[in-house]
Amino acid sequence: MTRSITKLLVLGGTTEGYDLTEALYEAGGFRTITSLAGRTRRPRRPAGELRVGGFGGARGLAAFLDERRIAAVINATHPFAAAMGRNAAAACREVGVPLLRLERPAWRPGPGDRWLEFGEWAEAAQLIADGARRVLLAIGRQELDAFAALDHVWFLIRSVEAPDPMPPFRQAELLLARGPFDLAGERALLAERQIDTIVCRNSGGAATEAKLVAARELGLRVVMKRRPTGPQVPTVSSVPEALHWLSAL
Repeated sequence: MTRSITKLLVLGGTTEGYDLTEALYEAGGFRTITSLAGRTRRPRRPAGELRVGGFGGARGLAAFLDERRIAAVINATHPFAAAMGRNAAAACREVGVPLLRLERPAWRPGPGDRWLEFGEWAEAAQLIADGARRVLLAIGRQELDAFAALDHVWFLIRSVEAPDPMPPFRQAELLLARGPFDLAGERALLAERQIDTIVCRNSGGAATEAKLVAARELGLRVVMKRRPTGPQVPTVSSVPEALHWLSAL
């Protein structure tokens, strides 16, 4: 490499991204810049420098990497941040900066699970229309519109922040909450609201997995969005592996 490994760009927003910047701060010898998309109004602040907002596509990100003399990029965005993954791969390839994907493992169904996996939100809405009556929507605010026309279904919409605007659901309750969620709480929530189906994305991780365990215990359906396919780049699933990758550059 022609640049010393000192200044790093972390594309963050996940627990793994925050944990990585903390580990790099403790290790010393690194200056990190964490970039957040800006969808959450009051995000948790990572260790090191913080920037919020987009780059203007792959070309804008490439210009940023060159201008700030970034030595390496670690993409620790959400597993469903597909556009950012593509832009990061294109930008790093353009300016010759090493790129690592830090992504938590996906959840996998086990014995007793009643999963229905899908790729597009319209498909999920059709699965809900066929047989569901009381549904927990544990998805992002941007994905709610696909379900708003299902007037015969009652929805419990769990979100970190309120949708703005709120889609025109005929029957819905909004529950503002941020994980992690424990098993006892998830079990009680599903039973009290008489939920028969959960809709969620395969985000992976322990912070929100309890709803899947509770669904298995209660015999509920889980309508699960498959992860998008990302670019072929070096990928690890833990902070120690990411630190090892950095040390090997």
